[in-house]
Amino acid sequence: MPDPIRVAVLGAGGRGAETYGRWFTEHPERSRVVAVAEPLEHRRDTFADRAQVPPRNRYASWHGLMADSARLDLDAVVVALPDEDHVEPAVAAAERGLAVLLEKPVAPDHGSLLDLQERLSGLKPRIAVAHVLRETPFWRSVQRVVSSGAIGDPVTIRIEENIGFWHFAHSYVRGNWRRADTSSPMVLAKTCHDLDIIRWLAGRAPAQVSSMGSLTHFHPDNAPEGAPTHCAKGCPAADTCPFHAPRYYADALADVDGWPVALLGPDVSPQGRTAALENGPYGRCVYRSDNDVVDHQQSLFSFPGGLTATLTTSAFTGANTRTFQITGTRGELSGRMESGELRLESFAPGPHDLSHLGEDMRVSANGPLGHPVHEWNALPRSSGPADHRGHAGGDDALTERFVDAVASGDFEGHVATTLEASLDSHWMALAAEHSRLTHRTLTWEEFRT
Repeated sequence: MPDPIRVAVLGAGGRGAETYGRWFTEHPERSRVVAVAEPLEHRRDTFADRAQVPPRNRYASWHGLMADSARLDLDAVVVALPDEDHVEPAVAAAERGLAVLLEKPVAPDHGSLLDLQERLSGLKPRIAVAHVLRETPFWRSVQRVVSSGAIGDPVTIRIEENIGFWHFAHSYVRGNWRRADTSSPMVLAKTCHDLDIIRWLAGRAPAQVSSMGSLTHFHPDNAPEGAPTHCAKGCPAADTCPFHAPRYYADALADVDGWPVALLGPDVSPQGRTAALENGPYGRCVYRSDNDVVDHQQSLFSFPGGLTATLTTSAFTGANTRTFQITGTRGELSGRMESGELRLESFAPGPHDLSHLGEDMRVSANGPLGHPVHEWNALPRSSGPADHRGHAGGDDALTERFVDAVASGDFEGHVATTLEASLDSHWMALAAEHSRLTHRTLTWEEFRT
């Protein structure tokens, strides 16, 4: 076995510490966290203690860590800082020849994305963008069916990003992604995952982009009469409001001390939660926050050759999942991500053997004309709970591929979501947001220039 790769984690929040950092610490024979940069002391020390990072390798700023990169003898860095702080550390690491696992979005706006491209253009950087959905058994099964020709030529792609009412309130009304000027537009911060899948399945960039959406519900006009700034301060609508913070963080998640409860602060005891909800951001009334990102958006993409794709995103869903339908000239494929369920309805018998895609594939001739219908689950029965955590297993799979890529020296042979492969999804998101704001359809070349 080769020596473990030496990794620095920049940002010890939910993604840096609990997703990538957890995988590193669970696989000490393959990866070792040797330094961490995080401005919040309690997050920095909690993660550094778990990863056994020595005190002198704990930094309040990524600048200090990168200045010591030679002494630290790093192989790679994880950039999991807030959205607006992705470009500079990624460039600094690439300039030092380090491999980078870069949390999405790689840049929060049009200008910074152009800046990133220009500054990295001559470096041949080794950057893996955290488009983790590509690494899930679910979406890899979808891609294999489409590329096999089993549905013929794809004609339409429909993806629905069901954020979940509680998740949206947590992240996009009370949380770090509530404002476009301090993070990025919701279509980029949340759905660049989905846009990466659309771009991957389409196999090409779109020709036109159109989008509509707004912040419809989470604003002061919809606040219950007498609602205070924080739910715990005696809200008269506590019993009926879907977004009452104590019901979520203190009651429903009473036995949870990781994400999302850990974001309340260092003390997640019942008393600590109460104090955080009375004064902190996650206890705010969802109608009296300073949020401005949309709570629903629908985007349409047309591709050369006639393929069209739609992406619908909504805060107002019960489940936190993704559903999709792809129609083609020879069949229709649909599914639901969190359950792993897939259904392929073939319009006529064909030569395609799909049995390798699922352990429990069922075939029946129950179409209206007796044509074959395949139903199966993309989540292997032989896998355990750890294989399904974090974006249906995508978080762990991408982290493992990144480690393999760095250790082997064959970066692109292991990483599918390189920077080059991931940029179009970001441009699609930014084009959609520009279309939403200007109320017009954009051509791809028009927006990119």
